[in-house]
Amino acid sequence: MADTATGQNKVELMSQVKQHIALANAQEMLSKMTEKCFKKCIQKPGKALDNSEQRCISQCMDRYMDAWNLVSRTYGNRLQREHYKGTVEMAD
Repeated sequence: MADTATGQNKVELMSQVKQHIALANAQEMLSKMTEKCFKKCIQKPGKALDNSEQRCISQCMDRYMDAWNLVSRTYGNRLQREHYKGTVEMAD
């Protein structure tokens, strides 16, 4: 019974850790994207963005998120392959 509770606690803890990591990653992405796109698109900060700045920001954010998603998927796939490879090697 205690082993089951310990196992459930581990699962809950891992779930919380994964949620915190996902939140930290999202915050990092937003921070980096804001910094990079601002530097790229805003030449003279003012009270409002003109149309070209708005388009530039939108396109920059789209490209940044596409790249972030591609890297995340690729990294996730790599982790899965390595986990599978390690599982297979352990079974042999």
